[in-house]
Amino acid sequence: MPFILKTNYMNENLNPELPENNLPEEVTNQSVEEEAKEQSETSTETSVAKQVSLTKDEIIEKLKNLTAQTEIPSRAEVESLKQAFYKLRSAAIEEQKTQFIEAGNDAEAFVPAPDPSEDVLKTFLSELKEKRASQAAAEENLKEENYNKKLQIIESIKNLTESSDDFNKLYKEFKDLQQGWNDVTSVPQSKEKELWKSYQIYTEKFYDLIKINNEFRDYDFKKNLELKNAICESVEKLIDDTDSVSAFHQLQNFHQQWREIGPVARELREEIWTRFKNASTAINKKYQTHFESLKGREEENLVEKTAICEALKNIDYSTLTSFKEWDEKSKEVIELQAKWKTIGFVPKKVNNQIFEEFRSLCDAFFEKKSEFFKGVRGEMDENLDKKRALTEQAKALKDSTDWKSTTDKLIAIQKEWKTIGPVPRKYSDAIWKEFVTACDYFFEQKKKNESSQKSEELDNLAAKKEIIEKIKNVDQSLDPSELIAKVRELADEWHKIGFVPFKEKDKIYKEFHQAVDAHYDRLKVDKTERRFESFKSNIKDISKQDNPKRALYRERDHLMHQYNKVKSDLQTYENNMNFLSISSKGASGLLKDVNNKIEKLKEEMELLVKKIEALDENLNELEK
Repeated sequence: MPFILKTNYMNENLNPELPENNLPEEVTNQSVEEEAKEQSETSTETSVAKQVSLTKDEIIEKLKNLTAQTEIPSRAEVESLKQAFYKLRSAAIEEQKTQFIEAGNDAEAFVPAPDPSEDVLKTFLSELKEKRASQAAAEENLKEENYNKKLQIIESIKNLTESSDDFNKLYKEFKDLQQGWNDVTSVPQSKEKELWKSYQIYTEKFYDLIKINNEFRDYDFKKNLELKNAICESVEKLIDDTDSVSAFHQLQNFHQQWREIGPVARELREEIWTRFKNASTAINKKYQTHFESLKGREEENLVEKTAICEALKNIDYSTLTSFKEWDEKSKEVIELQAKWKTIGFVPKKVNNQIFEEFRSLCDAFFEKKSEFFKGVRGEMDENLDKKRALTEQAKALKDSTDWKSTTDKLIAIQKEWKTIGPVPRKYSDAIWKEFVTACDYFFEQKKKNESSQKSEELDNLAAKKEIIEKIKNVDQSLDPSELIAKVRELADEWHKIGFVPFKEKDKIYKEFHQAVDAHYDRLKVDKTERRFESFKSNIKDISKQDNPKRALYRERDHLMHQYNKVKSDLQTYENNMNFLSISSKGASGLLKDVNNKIEKLKEEMELLVKKIEALDENLNELEK
């Protein structure tokens, strides 16, 4: 059985088949490799933002598990957990701040409570960083060991070229050494080129100097030529790929395959290598153009961010002489901060500099605002007088038994309270407690009065149960449209019934929806439509409350907030689609997930619009 010789090459920038004095230039220059690294960092930075909803404890537990495992997790995974944690932390701080302000305190005096779990998070992040550094050091040591092993293999091949032993024995030893070379992985990059040159020289000497059977060699050359022609065809197709980043990364894989294929006939080496090199050069040029385009966008982003910094620098503090003026200017600054977040990356070399300038300007503004608020005492004294007057009004109303009218008056007083600015800190808690005590007393008495309504609520409960049974027993042989109309008719009757005992509210509501959903499930009614029907039912319940307009407007504000958030999330996902790289492992799945999320967000926006329109219809009815 004839032997088939094959040489595996480890460096795509060298042509193992050309004579030593005619080595071709490297296809992938250093600048492109550096930009590839930069693109990888940018892609990781863009994709990190997406993480499933976890609690802070779950995030900590996940980081703990990642720290305990032997395998070092990816930077993207760790960064996504870190950002998810701080997103929750920011939300918690915002909630604390809202409660702090609603308690009648000055927003500028708010200091967030420390979060012990943040220290735990930092501990695990530090441990992961140390493990990654340790791993990198171990990899460098391994590369040095591999380098020495490959030097020994080269020396052994050199000895084979000088041996006069039996050819079959030499050939077997040569193939074993080749396999050993392939089994040894990466070496220090600075030594890789010279190491490969030496390996190439003595490998070719083995072919040239040992009197190998020409039939074996020609057969090996023929097979190698077929493989390299196939690679050339694949690389040439990549030239027309519109995704230059993906094409570049695929090209690296083809270079790896090229290195692993042995030589071809000497007279064909220059020709096949030139074909491969020319195709590679074309792909690299497109990749280079792509990065130049990115750099152009980064320069435009730098201009926009610089303009924001200039706007902050040009604030005339001498014109800000009242609370209102400071608040209006604060809104402008916050809008600039929001705009900053929508602008993409700037050149890496100035990224830290421009951000530090922006942050210091914002900090300076809010520090000056805080100083102004601290210096304005007279207005705070006026606020104290206004709040004392409102407190006296609340105390005068607290014993009233005109529940509806007094409720509206107290709510109006509470709204007016919120419009009044801060008072001197030493009076803040006392005046707030006095005001809240008067309000709470009235509402507690109102609650006691409502206990007399229990009998009516029990009757309502029985009536609602009866309708639920009717819904369950609707004739399923009816036409689907008739059946749904019948169910909705019964549902309307159900909602017209008044309140039930509070402890039974959730239970009877659940039974009602289970009865309705049973029909909807059987008829495969769209879930979005169900959610909308359920929402309309909730509107009917709200309309039966005291002061329904207030509750409906509050619900509308909530829906508008949801709509704006979903709209912002949709814009973020659509923008991020331009930066996703589908070349790395698992990225195609990520792209699919992002597309799915975009579609779901669009559906959610449509549902929110329908809900807001339904609310507006009810509000118009109440206005008549």
